[in-house]
Amino acid sequence: MHNPQNMIDEISSAATTQNMIDEISSAATTTTVRHHQQDVSLYDDEGRPKQTGTMWMTSSYIITAVIGSGTLSLAWSIAQLGWSGGLVVMIFGLLTLYTSHFLADCYRGGDPITGKRSYTYMEAVDNILGGKNSIFCGIIQYANLYGTSIGYTIAAAISMMAITKTNCIHSSHGKKTCHISGNRYIIWFGAIQLVFSQIPNFHKMRWLSILASVMSFTYSLIGLALGIAQVSENRAFKGTIAGAEAETHAKKVWAIFQALGNIAFAYSFSDILIEIQDTIKSPLKVRAMKRAINLSIATTTTFYVLCGCIGYGAFGNSTPGNLLTAFDKPFWLVDIANLTLLIQLAGAYQVYSQPLFAFIEERATKKWEILGKEHKVQIPFLSSYNLNIFRLVWRSLYVVVSTLIAMLIPFFNDILGVIGALGFWPLSIYFPVEMHIKQKKIPKWSGSWILLQSLSMFCLLVTLAALIGSIVGVLLDLKTYKPFSASL
Repeated sequence: MHNPQNMIDEISSAATTQNMIDEISSAATTTTVRHHQQDVSLYDDEGRPKQTGTMWMTSSYIITAVIGSGTLSLAWSIAQLGWSGGLVVMIFGLLTLYTSHFLADCYRGGDPITGKRSYTYMEAVDNILGGKNSIFCGIIQYANLYGTSIGYTIAAAISMMAITKTNCIHSSHGKKTCHISGNRYIIWFGAIQLVFSQIPNFHKMRWLSILASVMSFTYSLIGLALGIAQVSENRAFKGTIAGAEAETHAKKVWAIFQALGNIAFAYSFSDILIEIQDTIKSPLKVRAMKRAINLSIATTTTFYVLCGCIGYGAFGNSTPGNLLTAFDKPFWLVDIANLTLLIQLAGAYQVYSQPLFAFIEERATKKWEILGKEHKVQIPFLSSYNLNIFRLVWRSLYVVVSTLIAMLIPFFNDILGVIGALGFWPLSIYFPVEMHIKQKKIPKWSGSWILLQSLSMFCLLVTLAALIGSIVGVLLDLKTYKPFSASL
């Protein structure tokens, strides 16, 4: 059975991603202000507050969003590919850089100066491509949100199990293997989320963004430091050109495919690029955004290659899915790394779930107004709480179902690989390429059109390969796994 932690860190940095977006874009969603009542110089041509972001601020947003979304799992991916995996990481970095420049040009539809602004990824797709494209985009995005919330439940439980196991091994002076059951930890995390899910706009709290950023960098840097220490202890780099061996040639192929999907997912930040770009002060949004993209992706790729190769060099073909699980000493430092990961995931669950909550609740109350009725409830020692029965039932059901699924299939690295593969091609490649073609009015069957479509087709094949590899992994795990028996 595959290590269930392979995708933990890939998805965890996305907590920082979505929460940061909600924070930096909150000013942009304020009610339109009438110009004759306010100072016109404070607002743009659409009546929204002018932004003051710079290229350096934007770079920091992107780096904070991306770093951690695959840092600890990249060592496993490189182990499946061999030492050529470092080159593969760089190729994906170049692909992301290329298509991100396309998206930067899509901030305004039509004319780059006077065209209609897009404040979200879906708005850009709707404004430029229109039709059913925005519906398809929305389905992919919200499917990723739901899948990620389930993954966070498993990831958090594994972090708690890892802390318990490390302390057990330390207290026994290494004499016990310490087998830890995970069901109670999954339930505990689900119970916490039942409470958090009822807090309105929990994901928009400013402190949550700062906390997520600090936690992400903490466990990523600890993983890197421990890897360097292990290489120093080994006095040599482990690993081979061909990478980890498998029981059969077919399983080796599936593992390579899944590794490709994991690397692609680690670079996925396209769906938040438009929101970040909206924070830059006019009229240099596009130019500043492209410079920020260049700087941030260069930094991220360097960090990814370093962490992935150091981790693989430390443990070779036996590199685990999450680099942190390879260490049990110094136990206090490993505990700190897992604790910071757990703290980030606790907030990350809501960061990903609450946009989906809002989407469903908004449409439900539009159709049935009675569902929006609220009842003021006085909570002792706290301010009053506006209780909504529909919100209480719907969000609680969401958390309960997510928790049950997590208990049924705790080998969720494969399933998250499926979700990541499904999201990579449409969000990072297909829509940016199609919008670029339409924006630049590139003639069909011209040289540029053929090259762009070839790129899109190549990435589609990579996505399909990653999807197949992850699905096969799920099927293989199902053959040997007993439901409700998560353990570490």
